[in-house]
Amino acid sequence: MQKKIKPYVLPTAIVLGIGFHRWLGMIGFVTPYLIFVILLLTFCSVKLTKLRPSWLEACIGAFQVVFSIAGYWGVLQFTHNEILAEGVLIGILCPVAASVSVVACELGAKRETVVSYTVVGAQQAMPFWVSFWLILRKIATVLALPYVVALLLQWFLPKVNDGIAKYRGAAFYLWATALLLTLGKTMDYIALQGKGNETTILWLAVISLILCVIQFTVGKLLGWHFGDTIAGGQLMAQKNSAIGIWMACLYLHPLTSVVLAFYSIWTNLFNSWQLWYYPRVNG
Repeated sequence: MQKKIKPYVLPTAIVLGIGFHRWLGMIGFVTPYLIFVILLLTFCSVKLTKLRPSWLEACIGAFQVVFSIAGYWGVLQFTHNEILAEGVLIGILCPVAASVSVVACELGAKRETVVSYTVVGAQQAMPFWVSFWLILRKIATVLALPYVVALLLQWFLPKVNDGIAKYRGAAFYLWATALLLTLGKTMDYIALQGKGNETTILWLAVISLILCVIQFTVGKLLGWHFGDTIAGGQLMAQKNSAIGIWMACLYLHPLTSVVLAFYSIWTNLFNSWQLWYYPRVNG
């Protein structure tokens, strides 16, 4: 029953997030707590002491840094539009989604690879060293705290850890709820700030689709080279929209956050298709 439902969960979250954005925007503050639970379930299901950075993660990080700089410069030179150029920048450099392991593992990625990059990769997108503490404080409770809790449980209360790990399947549905709230909050912002900027918003939506295709493609190619195609695609392409939108509003033109709103839609539509297709190919 769950296998039949899963492919439709993410599209449903997207539709509800867009349709009920006015109300969902008011309860968006719940999202970090959901992410905390999601990560705790995920971390408890992996031996954290055995995690090691890999060459796949290094290649993904290097590509995103180079591609973001080249993309920003290229779009700025071609269009002379700072908002579009910044949209490309944040669409590439946005940190990996803290909940990336949920879908990646559902599709058969190696859990250790995905969790390892979730821990080390979420801080690679700092735009300015001066802001290090601000961003670190923003993500610390979402990322570091569940990691520390899971590590302590594995060291001192292994039976409790194993009991929590049994419910890791619930992480997928919690993540869909977090997506619903994040998307609703973003769409509410677009509805309020988008008047008079319709053309720019349209171009930002197109840019987000192009970036989504490129990053999934390159990520899968890198993953294939290192023996984990699914992990490569998910780690490269899945973005932490909540953190990225916060970064865009703080350091860039707030309208660039539109890229991440639409990017989240394209990513989750593609993941929904993969969740539908994967069981049919792999039995």
